[in-house]
Amino acid sequence: MGTLFDLTGKTAIITGSSRGIGRSIAEQMAAHGARVVISSRKEEACKQVADAINAEHGDGTALAVAANISSKQELQNLVTVTENTFGQIDIVVCNAASNPYYGPLAEIEDGQFEKILNNNIIANNWLIGMVSPSMIERRDGAIIIISSIGGLKGSPVIGAYCISKAADFQLARNLAVEYGRHNVRVNCIAPGLIKTDFARALWENPDNLKSALSRTPMERIGEPDEIAGAAVFLASPAGAYLTGQQIVIDGGATIS
Repeated sequence: MGTLFDLTGKTAIITGSSRGIGRSIAEQMAAHGARVVISSRKEEACKQVADAINAEHGDGTALAVAANISSKQELQNLVTVTENTFGQIDIVVCNAASNPYYGPLAEIEDGQFEKILNNNIIANNWLIGMVSPSMIERRDGAIIIISSIGGLKGSPVIGAYCISKAADFQLARNLAVEYGRHNVRVNCIAPGLIKTDFARALWENPDNLKSALSRTPMERIGEPDEIAGAAVFLASPAGAYLTGQQIVIDGGATIS
């Protein structure tokens, strides 16, 4: 393994990592030497992923800690258990997100809009605020927010989600400015349409898929592992001078 992408000795928390993009990021970070903390709402789902990673890379590589990102107390427990187990947190991937509504903004209920904003923006800031003090003290840390190309354009169907993802770009930029002098980096990854359960409503319908692919130069949707490589890059020495940026991984959809 080349040293540029070596994560040996690092500990990473990845939210929403029991499936989809989050799981792929956890698996690839473990493959590059990191200890990984698998977290989502359901404990059993987290444990299954952690067990699979431990079976492949050795006991103690992965830890399962269930946490609902809407609960500040559960996020703090996630951080505390990780620190008690592994000693420190070097990498945080804010991947978990919510989108309970499809349709025009004029018809969204207040509770639905609040859930999207709370889980996709405020919860990220909570978790980052919990881990950043020790990163600042050590002068080393990598924070990655999984945003979306939805944050780069409007939508008549997932507008509230797009608003939250645009805010994630600015959250990364602002925190990058605040933390840069401490050698703590904050970046976003903006996936396009990826074949995950979370995006199922956008790709399972043949008409929706045909429409999406008609605007995608690579003429296919992405796979979770195709996002994980960017996360490894951003967390590793290879990304040591990159902060406040957004990496778009969408098969070319936003440039066509």
